[in-house]
Amino acid sequence: MKILICDSFDSSLPEKLSCFGEVTENHDHLPEADIALVRSKTKCTREWLNQAKNLKMIIRGGVGLDNVDQVAAQEKNIIVANTAEASSISVAELAMALMLTIPCRLIQGHNGMLEGKWLKKECKRTELYTKTLGLVGMGRIAEEVAIRAKAFCMRVIACARSPKETDLVEMVSFEELCAQSDYISLHIPSTPENLGFINEKTIAKMKPGVILINTARGECIVEEDVVAALKSGQIGAYGTDVWMSDPPKGSPIEKAPNVVMTPHIGGSSDENLLRIGESIEKQIAAFLAG
Repeated sequence: MKILICDSFDSSLPEKLSCFGEVTENHDHLPEADIALVRSKTKCTREWLNQAKNLKMIIRGGVGLDNVDQVAAQEKNIIVANTAEASSISVAELAMALMLTIPCRLIQGHNGMLEGKWLKKECKRTELYTKTLGLVGMGRIAEEVAIRAKAFCMRVIACARSPKETDLVEMVSFEELCAQSDYISLHIPSTPENLGFINEKTIAKMKPGVILINTARGECIVEEDVVAALKSGQIGAYGTDVWMSDPPKGSPIEKAPNVVMTPHIGGSSDENLLRIGESIEKQIAAFLAG
């Protein structure tokens, strides 16, 4: 059994997986690999899969499988799995961090201090207290965000294509969510129906000055429409950890006003990488046990 680690995981993972067989991080061994472990960087395209002559299983450390050609994998009888539960807390905490950074003016205040400026009047803050947070999507990460937002005494509403009964949030339509939310946090997968979901038309339904948070996928927004809304003030600020590509290539978001950006670090906490490793161990053990 040969296990190929394609991307960055916790440094303890190779030793932990050695009980299952040979573990390598050398991509030249892809043709002989039985199991491949990927995160976001490696794109498991049809061409990539064609090189993996012996591959039986792909495990993506993280949420979603949009970087894996699942049709091609199925044709080759390759099992595809992820570690969705492991990343919920890490991503939810980053979503909350972005949600706090923007109204607290942390970036402006910090940069001002570095420049020797005392921007006390310029860094006028607002609070999360009693504000309405709208969650677009209601999966594991959104639930963790809701728990944390309620600790700040926020009103939390949510919409989803398949509404679920929950005491955590009030389920509403997307139109109601847009009209009522002071903050909107995206928690939807990169599926064909979600590509460009946040666009000129959907932005127009939002409360003017809304704060938009995206720890879901870069493909879920139309970048040019978000930039236009930032310039007009329809969107008050945009906090994002996700991009059309890693790293972004000429994204207009990078130079837009009122943006807080991070380099896709939602799942990169030390604790989460350990949880991902534990999930991978269990899945490989179950796979070998048949």
